[in-house]
Amino acid sequence: MHTSIKSGDSKSAMLSPVQKLRIRILGLSGGAKQVVMLVTDSVGYLTCAYASAWLLFGDTLSPSVVAYLSIAAVLIGIPLTWMIGFYHSVVRYMGVDLFVAGAKSTAVSAMLMGVIASLAGLVTAPGRWAITFWALSFIYLVGSRFIAGHCLNRGNPFREQVIVYGAGESGARLIQALFNGDDFLPVALIDDDASVHGKRVCGLEIHPPSHIGDLIQEAGMLRVLLALPSASRRQRREILERLAEYPVHIQTIPEFSDLVTGKARVDHIRDVDVADLLGRDAVPPDGKLLRASIDGKTVMVTGAGGSIGAELCRQILHLGPKCLVLFEISEIALYNIEKELRSQAQAVNCELVALLGSVHHQNRAREVLDTFSVNTVYHAAAYKHVPVVEGNLFEGIHNNIFGTLHTAMAAIEANVETFVLISTDKAVSPTSVMGATKRFAEMTLQALQDRHSSVRFCMVRFGNVLASSGSVVPLFREQIRKGGPVTVTHREIIRYFMTITEAAQLVIQAGAMAKGGDVFVLDMGKPVKIQNLAKRMIHLMGLTVRDEKNPDGDIEIEYTGLRPAEKLYEELLIGTDVSGTQHPRIMRAKEEYLDLDVLEHLADELKAASQALDRDRARRILLDSVSGYEPSNGIDDLIWLSQRGTTDDVDSDTVVDFPSKRA
Repeated sequence: MHTSIKSGDSKSAMLSPVQKLRIRILGLSGGAKQVVMLVTDSVGYLTCAYASAWLLFGDTLSPSVVAYLSIAAVLIGIPLTWMIGFYHSVVRYMGVDLFVAGAKSTAVSAMLMGVIASLAGLVTAPGRWAITFWALSFIYLVGSRFIAGHCLNRGNPFREQVIVYGAGESGARLIQALFNGDDFLPVALIDDDASVHGKRVCGLEIHPPSHIGDLIQEAGMLRVLLALPSASRRQRREILERLAEYPVHIQTIPEFSDLVTGKARVDHIRDVDVADLLGRDAVPPDGKLLRASIDGKTVMVTGAGGSIGAELCRQILHLGPKCLVLFEISEIALYNIEKELRSQAQAVNCELVALLGSVHHQNRAREVLDTFSVNTVYHAAAYKHVPVVEGNLFEGIHNNIFGTLHTAMAAIEANVETFVLISTDKAVSPTSVMGATKRFAEMTLQALQDRHSSVRFCMVRFGNVLASSGSVVPLFREQIRKGGPVTVTHREIIRYFMTITEAAQLVIQAGAMAKGGDVFVLDMGKPVKIQNLAKRMIHLMGLTVRDEKNPDGDIEIEYTGLRPAEKLYEELLIGTDVSGTQHPRIMRAKEEYLDLDVLEHLADELKAASQALDRDRARRILLDSVSGYEPSNGIDDLIWLSQRGTTDDVDSDTVVDFPSKRA
């Protein structure tokens, strides 16, 4: 972006003469700039020819000979320089090509000048004169462009000054790209390696991290760019924690893999990935496990347009499936994911089938599974937002319980090999309808496995996924950009987090290890305090938290109180009977569940309650069937509340009898 200033602008008075000259030069038309270069190069060639003669022959050459040589230098040098393309290049963006073009142009000019000088007998040593002229003209032509580019690039008074963190190859490439741009001006370089401190890269001195506070204060810089594409998340977290005390906006360049594959350039600056705040390095996936249930098979993903479902589809496409069936109830979600994946599917020779359908409809699901001979099902279709499901009790039951039951029955009838349920940590000691329905769905698969060994049923339980729909991360980012406040439900609330890519890969690998009826639990690392996550995100944007200690801060954190059925913390295990697997991040849990006959009876009871619109009865069935379900609120179904005008808890004296549990 070229910036121009009107003569009456108050800012112009603050500019130095050099900065004013830069603005005038950049404001010239292309033709005017070429005229300026032609004139200056003519003078330059004249000077080089004269200097060459003076250096070799002193005053022994007559003025007329010197004049002939100088005029010949202009008449030969200018056309050659034009033909090489010097006058059609943007001076401030020329790099190595500047030296190559300069060497070609001046070498040919010097050779022709030497031949002319020899044939005309103008000098006694035409070869030495030609070499001297070549050296001087090369220095002039390349040096003038280099100096001009340097001044035009670094003389922009409107570019934001930034610090670059990372003095490796990526840092050097980033600095060079920024010098050639119009937005940022790198003025300092930071690196953790003590052996390079005091050295220079692209003209910038490398400082230790301990100097960053002084650099920020002296120059008033508000942005730090991380040039560490190959650093681990743990290393990035340590750096981010070090920078957290400074009011600077921290951004980064793309991942090393994206740079190598050409998906991104080094100057594609973006906000820091919130996953870096967790500092948890993903374990490289086991290729054998990834492909076991996918390679050469037909795979179906229910809820294919959702956050987890869509990421599963992306990962599956890279693992060699014969056919991928996208099953989705939302038309727009199905359209978007099919549009995204179509070209990728063609590239890997995978048939892509996009189908509208509801997991409620067992006949529709069976027809799809039969028609395409599906081998593996990843059942991601579910209603997962706790407050939404609380306000829509029957829809949560239908989608999460009956949707799972009907799809699982369809899988049995269609002879599917593997059925993987995407579950949640909210199914453990649930306080919400969503958690209770997901635990009911888990028990359904566990019980079905006892009767139907032809299908390997398993479920994978994990916590929150970064940047998924409804996640706090995109919400916080949007609130910060709008100036706040950032809303946190409770000061002490904590959650487990995992990147969506790692979650999808672990789900696929867990499914490959299924023996039947398995409950897999993913290692989510350490839980994160949501209040601290909000503060870190605010600091990453170069802003400060406004509170009692800092009333002049930028963004306020507002505590809104726990939502209906929301827990302060989540768990991943029911009981303590857990064992490891061949993957270090995947555990296998052994948990009690109800007999299939009991579950079928309970499902019939839920269906009858649903048909009678008896929310009270449906709630009692969930309370009596799901072990550990202890809701912290009454029925919050919006229609129920509207009809009754009350939020009183359900009377749960009546229980549903069941004969046994299975371990």
